[in-house]
Amino acid sequence: MVEEAAEKCSRTGSTRRTSFSTGSAWTLFAAGAVCGAVFTMVWIGGGDARAVAAASADTDEFRALRAEVERLASIVPDQAHAMADVGVHFTNLWFAARAKNWPLADFYLAETRSHLKWAVRIRPIRQTKAGDIDLNGILEAIDNSLLAEVKAAVDQQDLKRFESAYRQTIEGCYACHKASEKPFIRPQIPGAADQHIINIEPDVSWPE
Repeated sequence: MVEEAAEKCSRTGSTRRTSFSTGSAWTLFAAGAVCGAVFTMVWIGGGDARAVAAASADTDEFRALRAEVERLASIVPDQAHAMADVGVHFTNLWFAARAKNWPLADFYLAETRSHLKWAVRIRPIRQTKAGDIDLNGILEAIDNSLLAEVKAAVDQQDLKRFESAYRQTIEGCYACHKASEKPFIRPQIPGAADQHIINIEPDVSWPE
């Protein structure tokens, strides 16, 4: 019975660690708490598990752990922070492609998609007057259509196709902003690169 409990906790911990790597610290701590409860019930041999759990919750260690979880939650970046990063990468994607530096454009496209997913993990549901908005569903649609078209244009090194796909992606992003009741956040074709330290020219000799 102990071995079976250990095996279940091992599997649970493995699953939760995967979740934690995507930003959910709460899930990892919950997995540890569940495993601890399982072992407690096994070893006490049918005792009052609820009483044991209540006593454990009052320990200094548990209170310290809860305080640490709350501290970590308070310093996690908000969605606006992640979206600012999206803006940087999507801006530089435009200039890298215009310079026909296709490997760099591919890099910035990948970073754009990655940070969009991060932003949605931070806040997957947005509450509006019209009801809850499933941001994950919207992003999945944009990623599989508009951003997939941008990717195809980059892979084919087709600047005309890229510019068209880029503009359509901006329109799709703005539709999401309007659905989230933020029509005042209006994206545009960028006028200047955000990271001037990155050389967007494809043929340079320095640094080596």
